[in-house]
Amino acid sequence: MSGSELSSPERLCCDHCLQETGRASAIIVEINGEQKLFCCKGCLGVYELIHNNALDAFYSKRCDWQPGPPATEVKLQASAFNDTVTVIGNEHRLDLLLSGIRCASCVWLIEKLLMKLDGVLSARVNYATHKATITWSAAKISLDTILNTIRSIGYLPHPCRGIDSNEVLAQEKQELLLRFGTAGFFSMQLMLFTTALYAGFFEGIEERYRLVFQLISWAMATPVLFYSGYPFLSNAFRSLRRRTLNMDVLVALGSLSAYLYSIAMIAYGGDIFFDTASMIITFILLGRLLEAGSRLKAGNTIAKLAELQPHEALLISESGETTMVPLETVQTGDMIEIIPGDRIPLDGTVMDGEAEVNESMLTGESNPVLKREGSNVFAGSFSINGRLKINVTGNASNTLLSRIIHTVEEAQSRKAPIQGIADKTAAYFIPATTLLALTTFLYWKLASGLTVTALMNAISVLVIACPCALGLATPLAILVGTTAAGKKGILIKGGDIFETISNITTVVLDKTGTITTGKPSITDLYEYGLTTSFIQHVASLEAASEHPTGRAIVAAWPGKLLTTEQFRAIPGRGVSGIIKGIHWRAGSRAFMDQEGIVLQPNHKSSASTLEAQGKTVVMVACGNKLAGMIGLIDDLRDGALPLIAGLRKKGFSLKILTGDNRGVAAYIAAKCGITDVQAELGPLEKAAVIRSLKQNGECVMMVGDGINDAPALTEADIGVTLGQASGIALESASVAILNNDLRLINTLTESSSHCFSIIRQNLVWAFSYNLIALPLAVSGLLHPIVSALLMVISSLVVVSNSLRLRTI
Repeated sequence: MSGSELSSPERLCCDHCLQETGRASAIIVEINGEQKLFCCKGCLGVYELIHNNALDAFYSKRCDWQPGPPATEVKLQASAFNDTVTVIGNEHRLDLLLSGIRCASCVWLIEKLLMKLDGVLSARVNYATHKATITWSAAKISLDTILNTIRSIGYLPHPCRGIDSNEVLAQEKQELLLRFGTAGFFSMQLMLFTTALYAGFFEGIEERYRLVFQLISWAMATPVLFYSGYPFLSNAFRSLRRRTLNMDVLVALGSLSAYLYSIAMIAYGGDIFFDTASMIITFILLGRLLEAGSRLKAGNTIAKLAELQPHEALLISESGETTMVPLETVQTGDMIEIIPGDRIPLDGTVMDGEAEVNESMLTGESNPVLKREGSNVFAGSFSINGRLKINVTGNASNTLLSRIIHTVEEAQSRKAPIQGIADKTAAYFIPATTLLALTTFLYWKLASGLTVTALMNAISVLVIACPCALGLATPLAILVGTTAAGKKGILIKGGDIFETISNITTVVLDKTGTITTGKPSITDLYEYGLTTSFIQHVASLEAASEHPTGRAIVAAWPGKLLTTEQFRAIPGRGVSGIIKGIHWRAGSRAFMDQEGIVLQPNHKSSASTLEAQGKTVVMVACGNKLAGMIGLIDDLRDGALPLIAGLRKKGFSLKILTGDNRGVAAYIAAKCGITDVQAELGPLEKAAVIRSLKQNGECVMMVGDGINDAPALTEADIGVTLGQASGIALESASVAILNNDLRLINTLTESSSHCFSIIRQNLVWAFSYNLIALPLAVSGLLHPIVSALLMVISSLVVVSNSLRLRTI
């Protein structure tokens, strides 16, 4: 869009920012044979950058653009963003808050330009919150380059804090409240004079008083339309200018038609309808105000979580002195102290002390958890009755709390597939409604010969058809549903998950650490005389293992551990290493076969006996001979049987996949009443089983621990992880249960069904409302004010129905 198209020769518009400028002060350049005009060098520089990157489509896409040059002279320091960078393997991720975004095309431009940079892996900008999430390879591109690229096109990045998006919602609600308050005040005064005019119509009124009341009504309606209704009018104007239609066009056409017609009737002595123009704006603002309040209320939950993280910490120096320091200065590996009643500022491991800690804000579990040496603690929880010394394991942007907040925000921005129905319908609905309103006007004009009747019926069609309820039907339900689930400790990563869970046919359960406690204890010990310190060697070998059986063996040896070299863990099989020059191995019977360790008949018999008792057997080899075996028991969790009963009641097909041996797997499956069980599977083999189920038409939910089961969780249609969610769990799983209560999985399936049911109810209502109301409006049975009221009631029905999800 060129400046010459927008203004007179005396006052031209900048080809980039649309700011009016005089020809004498403008910068005029020729680009590709076409003359371009810019208000400043900053706009010229941004235009050239966009043009040189073949992103000129930005200028045809943008809308609702407020004129003004970019803020390109502001200097940025990458160090100000360092504490908000998350490192995942070789990838770096950063959340930013961007100022200067004016319309959806700005989002398009930022994403496209960043993705052209070598090393940027992904770039997503949320138009609703103005938040950007950028992932890049630090080996190829620096953060400084990314920030300056964003700045160079006129958008200023700011470090993203937890409550920024909520502040945007609060400002939006405040502005709506001011506009609605103004509309409500003047509309109430207007109705007094309108009532007098209606009374005069039936009982007679002197012409001079009638004219005065009409002029006062005009004065009252003007601020309602042009101040309170300004967002509708401006958005409608921009929509028409770019030759597209949105629902603001319907509102603007309806209110402006009544307003302009009423002005004409003052001159010609006819009836006026300023009340219609004003009440349309007032009722629609009321609906949007209530909608904004609902979104803000849901967003407050996230803001309150963000506020749980303190801004300072008690840092313990090497000399033992304790100093209060800003949280940003605390690094991984530092020691901090927590005193009774204080919130824990960062994730870490307890090195000294003992205290009961309240973690309800993360897990939904109200009972305090005892923390002692070796326990993990999480930012946002607080110590009730003891002092703790904590070794910090991550910065402020990498805590479990911050990951939860990020995941919930991401979930609320993701669309459910069913929302596509509403989106596609809305694209055709508005042009069709405009055409229907025009047809209604022409029909009633020809049928009755009365312009007033034709106009009022056409306005009724425009107003009642506003698809606000259709637009709210899905996103508001997702917003409320994910927030309500989060309060119970169920972290849902996207609105599409509700729909997917409602289609689940098969539930696959991991055994160890999922339906069992994951904390086995030694029950049997067999030694075959190859060493005098068998358990010491096995404990030393397992010391570097993260597997629950390995930790149980280490816990059983209270003495000194031997040095293990060349340690290697084989997922789902076992571990190996060199101790005092001898190759030791510990693992399953399949692992021994794989390593070429020959088992004697008595060895196999002993192992089979232990497995028949539901015990896990760890075979230990010294060199190429079996040195002994250890039997451990890992029994069912308390909530396992209620979980399975609940899943079976819902008609799901149940399956157990485990890396444990067949005997143990069969024992646990029998206790659960599950006949379909596969054992001795590695992580990739579990994923292959799930892939096969999906190929056979099953919709699969996988429940695992989120670490060894990461491939299977990713492969499943829905992956659910238990316990304090680690980074890999949040990345791999669709849902994270933030405590170990298996019964919450039943709550998840019930809540998802309820939420998806609410979404369907909302959509059925939104479509049904328009199918019923539009014919009534076309037939002339609805006054425009009644149409506006019904439209608001329709939106309120959707809002109220969605808010029922707060109690799931």
